[in-house]
Amino acid sequence: MNNQSIEIQAPALKTHAKLQPIYWSVRRELWENRSIYIAPLIMACIIPIGTLIGMTHQLSQMRAALLDPAHRAAIDMPYDAAAFLIMVTVYLTGVFYSLDALYGERRDRSIHFWKSMPISDLTTVLAKASIPLVVLPLVAFVITVAVHVVILLQSFMILSGNGSDSVALLAQLHLLNKWIPLFYALVASALWYAPIFSWFLVISVWAKRTTFLWALLPPVSIFVIEKIAFNTSHFFDLVKYRLFGWYPETFNPPALGSAPASNPLVYLTPGKFLSTPGLWIGLAVAAVFVALAIRIRRYRGPL
Repeated sequence: MNNQSIEIQAPALKTHAKLQPIYWSVRRELWENRSIYIAPLIMACIIPIGTLIGMTHQLSQMRAALLDPAHRAAIDMPYDAAAFLIMVTVYLTGVFYSLDALYGERRDRSIHFWKSMPISDLTTVLAKASIPLVVLPLVAFVITVAVHVVILLQSFMILSGNGSDSVALLAQLHLLNKWIPLFYALVASALWYAPIFSWFLVISVWAKRTTFLWALLPPVSIFVIEKIAFNTSHFFDLVKYRLFGWYPETFNPPALGSAPASNPLVYLTPGKFLSTPGLWIGLAVAAVFVALAIRIRRYRGPL
């Protein structure tokens, strides 16, 4: 091996060495917090049962949708409902995880052990922040795809068992056109919710008890003070925008009463989303909260 090849491989080895602590820190979070994937899996087991019962009661609507694409809502509804329920489950899991991520190690006094390891506070906090912002959206996507496949097999069985043309279902249903918007929505919503999860991490590393209460108390107090002092609700509107504003910034759905497009990809507006000031302001606030959580953890001991 000549000197030139050694020089080329050296930066790659350094990058690999830097990423190793974060990788194992994320693995540790998955080992210690099984609810990260167990909660979505439980929902994934419940959804096919509900859709199977619903399909048996809505067989006539499914047959009509196979003959007339204008009634395709009967076909799309189980898949859209499954994606929505799994997405909600994943983000609720992220809320409770974030509130306990740094608080739990102080409560069980394992923080002394982890601080004795050659893992910096920066690595630890970034690994914990990656769970709701990176890992959980990926978990939601994989599980939703699996549930969609199960629902598709159920639809084949029900239609074939009742003498309907189950192959015609594939002409009406394009799962890839559902999975691309789903992945896009998960990435966009994770970026949009970054300041919320980062705020929960700050509370998790700072509070001595009742993290959920401390997470809600400051925003509720600001809203009440503003309402009493100025009779306005600007802060409430800001919070509402942060909770629900990602969807209109990410998609451009059809107007009420109009027929849906055959290709849902036309509703995606990534350019509008990436040019939204609320996205970048939120990411800047999230960076401040993460830096604050790292700073506090450096001097925080067990409870």
